Amino acid sequence: MDLDLSGKVALVTGGSSGIGAASARMLKHLGARVALADIREPDAAALGVGDSLTVTVDVTQPAQVDNMVDQVIDRYGALDIAVNCAGVGMPVKAPVGETEIAEWRRLLSVNLDGSFLCMKSELAVMQAGASIVNVASVTALVGVEGASPYSSAKHGLIGLTKTAALDYASAGIRVNAVAPGFIDTPLLRDPDEQTRRRLSEAHPLGRLGTADEVASAICFLAAPAASFITGSVLVVDGGYVAR
Repeated sequence: MDLDLSGKVALVTGGSSGIGAASARMLKHLGARVALADIREPDAAALGVGDSLTVTVDVTQPAQVDNMVDQVIDRYGALDIAVNCAGVGMPVKAPVGETEIAEWRRLLSVNLDGSFLCMKSELAVMQAGASIVNVASVTALVGVEGASPYSSAKHGLIGLTKTAALDYASAGIRVNAVAPGFIDTPLLRDPDEQTRRRLSEAHPLGRLGTADEVASAICFLAAPAASFITGSVLVVDGGYVAR
């Protein structure tokens, strides 16, 4: 299986923690040169990716996103892999009829619009052989009570991924997504023990996933080993959606 990314340039948004940070470390381990981007400038040394390029970016702002990609090109001369991981969770659940409009717009702006803006800028500089991996969620595949903004954004991201895969197949650019279950990352925050147990038991494997497990799937999709895979959603959920 060819997972060698030597000489490739990778950009990871949401790279300061969780799945983004794990993906950056793994991409670098596989030989890629990695650029990290987040709403607060990532600490590359602390994250274990050495002297990697770091960029401060709000993915809801088109000019900032374009600047992020420009910095990658200026530093490395190319962009071969993009992992669009930047996102926000939904701290307070509410039925659709009680969801605040501001909360709806915030979740859609970051989790869907942000990925669109990143892809728009990334695709403009990518060449044949490049690969994009979007980080969706199992909530993109099922309904989730009280989480309409988050689930809607992630459902939209799957549609965006599949459409982009068709748009750019003839250019030799692959676009895929991963759909993680509940993963033990800062985005999940620190639920009480009862909530943590409930979330763990929602997965037939009986536990939360790890950021490294999702990063492994992301790196596979980005690598030559997945060269005939595009428009796909790789579910990394411990069996959550199989029930």
